[in-house]
Amino acid sequence: MTKIEEYRTKLREMGEWDAYLLRESGLPGPRGNIELAQAVADEGDRPLFERYLGYTAAEAPVNSPYEFLAFCGAVGLGRLLAEGEAGLLPKLRRHASDPRWRMREGVAMALQRWGDVDMPRLIEAMQEWAAGARLEQRAAAAALCEPRLLDEPRHARAVLEILDRITSSMKEAEARERRSEDYLTLRKGMGYCWSVAVAALPAEGKPLMEKWLADPDKDVRWIMKENLKKNRLLRMDAAWVEKRRNP
Repeated sequence: MTKIEEYRTKLREMGEWDAYLLRESGLPGPRGNIELAQAVADEGDRPLFERYLGYTAAEAPVNSPYEFLAFCGAVGLGRLLAEGEAGLLPKLRRHASDPRWRMREGVAMALQRWGDVDMPRLIEAMQEWAAGARLEQRAAAAALCEPRLLDEPRHARAVLEILDRITSSMKEAEARERRSEDYLTLRKGMGYCWSVAVAALPAEGKPLMEKWLADPDKDVRWIMKENLKKNRLLRMDAAWVEKRRNP
């Protein structure tokens, strides 16, 4: 039995979950209890998830146990999306710009749950997010760039196209925006996302990376160089990586 299955069994035996979740959240600390959050997403219902999402950043700040409840609510919406409740997507999108980084991770995890059962619909929705605010773009990239979602070439190809669009939009940003927290958060995320998509479809991904590596934009080049540090690209084609690191 996996840890998630153990937690699911435990939750089924309980009535009120809040005290247990707060106690077992792992917060404050460097890592929240992700396995427990996944179990909550599996076993909870919409009223529970919406109640947990009601814990705002003011009431449940970063690294507090109550932030874990909000995180569970976000991941839970992903299960409902996967079950066909597409009307919840705008609510999840609002949380993509939450000031708490764990909440933003919860949104990405929720979207990946949807992608597990309907990757074409996820891609279609993320094409819209990719034209949105910087943290929405970050959520789209983080959600899509998950190796288990990119087994099919058509899906990897669509994700590469979305990353290309996001990168192009970043290049167009003015100097003032580039200093903003949202832009820097997106830049950091893009520093690994490209490597996931390129490793999934090297024949089409490598030329796109080469194009951006030749671009003079400093932020774009930083993103590409960060991706070249990722072991997944070394495993894909070490000679190609070495040549791009040392042109």
